[in-house]
Amino acid sequence: MNPRIGLRTGEALVEGDQDYLCAEPEIVIGELDGPVGTALATLLGDQVKGHTRVFAILNSDVQVRPATLMVSKVTVKDPRYTGILMGTVQAAIANGVLDAVRAGDIPKEMANDLGIIYSVWLDPAILNVPVGHVDHAELFRIHREATVKVIRKAMRNEPSIDWLLEQQASVTHYFHQLGLDGQL
Repeated sequence: MNPRIGLRTGEALVEGDQDYLCAEPEIVIGELDGPVGTALATLLGDQVKGHTRVFAILNSDVQVRPATLMVSKVTVKDPRYTGILMGTVQAAIANGVLDAVRAGDIPKEMANDLGIIYSVWLDPAILNVPVGHVDHAELFRIHREATVKVIRKAMRNEPSIDWLLEQQASVTHYFHQLGLDGQL
């Protein structure tokens, strides 16, 4: 029997060689009969214009388990952005969730009992890439990899508090450093 998973959190970053090829998900994962389930149902039922919440699916009519609700970090205003977010990125997240189950990071026997709220970020700079020039294969790979990474980190409670305490002085926030360097 697996221990109860009330609520776990995770974040990850995976970057590609183009600015728009970046995934930076943040998740909460937990049992559907607890706070995560309540939050998931509330988010799904309380849609907000520009921040539509949708399940991660392999294709229409094929939702993955654990149920994974995607919530955009960016206000969606452009149909092209929506198409990429609700196409390539949505499919990548769905495949990454299944990869995490296959890898054992999510216990298979708990797949129907867990829910994931997935805060997804698709760089709006993707709209500056000419139509037909977006590397959908690489975008898919990066978001799939980031999904596996964020779930693994959440389920393993990484980084650990010991690591954080040991590394606190040596880890500098990227944008804070840019500010210190006079670049912001």
